[in-house]
Amino acid sequence: MQTVHENHPKELQRSMKSRHLFMLSLGGVIGTGLFLGSGYAIGEAGPAGAIVAYLFGGLLMYLAMICLGELSVVMPVSGSFQVHATKFIGPATGFVIGWIYWLSWALYVGLEFVAAGLLMARWFPNIPVWVWCVIFTVLLFTINALTTRSFAETEYWFSGIKVLAVILFIIIGAAAMFGLIHMDAQPAPFFSNFMGDGLFPTGFTGVFISMMTVVYAFQGSEIMGVAAGETENPQQSIPRAIRNIVIRVLLFYVLAIFVLSAIVPWQEAGVLESPFVTVFEMVGIPYAADIMNFVILTAVLSVGNTGLFACTRILFSLSQNGMAHPSFGKLNRRGVPINALLVTLVFALLSLLTSVVAEETLFVVLLSISGVGGVLTWMAIAFAQYRFRKQYIREGGKVENLKFRVPFFPFTPILCILMCLGIFMFTAYDSTQRTSLYWGLGFVAACYIFYYFRYTRRKIDVPTFTNEQPNDFVQ
Repeated sequence: MQTVHENHPKELQRSMKSRHLFMLSLGGVIGTGLFLGSGYAIGEAGPAGAIVAYLFGGLLMYLAMICLGELSVVMPVSGSFQVHATKFIGPATGFVIGWIYWLSWALYVGLEFVAAGLLMARWFPNIPVWVWCVIFTVLLFTINALTTRSFAETEYWFSGIKVLAVILFIIIGAAAMFGLIHMDAQPAPFFSNFMGDGLFPTGFTGVFISMMTVVYAFQGSEIMGVAAGETENPQQSIPRAIRNIVIRVLLFYVLAIFVLSAIVPWQEAGVLESPFVTVFEMVGIPYAADIMNFVILTAVLSVGNTGLFACTRILFSLSQNGMAHPSFGKLNRRGVPINALLVTLVFALLSLLTSVVAEETLFVVLLSISGVGGVLTWMAIAFAQYRFRKQYIREGGKVENLKFRVPFFPFTPILCILMCLGIFMFTAYDSTQRTSLYWGLGFVAACYIFYYFRYTRRKIDVPTFTNEQPNDFVQ
């Protein structure tokens, strides 16, 4: 008679389709950073400066994505860049990247529950925010605990709503910009808001400061790599997703910022809670604020949903590599790392308490670590790809045998690393964000120290690949 444990799957199931992977990556990037943070970027850098900042962020995202793509096609495992860093940089770096990425997403999951509750308060002001937090916590836990397919399908539709909202905004805003739609009896602005105070009214300092906000908005695209271990036919799905995602993200972001800058003066954009709502109201769309409230609620739930998935898989990967408790590597009957999911949810809810009882101390530290963690992850992805390609060639592998390969090697990963270092330099330059750099890098140093004291004598089990068949993953 089989035991309960024997009935459980031992490996994650490849149940995501190509469309899920594409929308997952797209949805991970289009979120509150665009709907709410775009006004801040325009206010800091001016119209042209904001576009330059988003182009910079888009280029950095592209470089990180193609580096991740090459690694994920060769080694399509859950945990992705954590495993890649462990194998090609070193177990200590894999440990640090895994835990800092988990902490970053787990914290944001908790914040998204509160944000969703605050958005619901617009329609139901008499219901306490904590009630909505509980409802959305149960909802997202259920979605993630059922199957990977249920998560992917939900995220597909969440992302679809966000993408549709951005497309409609670009079309309606462009029509208003050129006078095809009237705005509150105002003349069509055309390009007047671009030229009024010059293209860079705050100088290049504002561009540098806004770049940090923009790069953080683009983070989430790497979720594609985390999902690679549960995707059908990753050798085809991953390259297709990368080719499509970067072009679409840049189009959506840059066109949206262009339209916003043309319609809303840059001085006003920086103080608006959501410039998207302002534009919809200016063109006379009924219930504009309610429509955007629903879209932003969808974006918030999408981030929470994606964050739970990412945290669960990273914790599962750490457990598989002996860098976390073995219980986090156990799957339930549906192939979901349920213990990892529960621990992530508990931490996310506990982080909410720090936003109330320790807002100026522990909560600020956690936010600082999260901000640094995303840039470090992209840097580790680029460095792991650089080390992989060097090792692959040194051991006799032929680059033409790689089904997806980074162009202009080694220039591409080196440029990605240098741009990530530039982000840290911009952060250090800005006195208001300098403290976050200290806390974030301090946590990284503490993780390295902990690893060397706790794990240096332990053998770390990581996946391998063969040069003859680089896309055949071998345990």
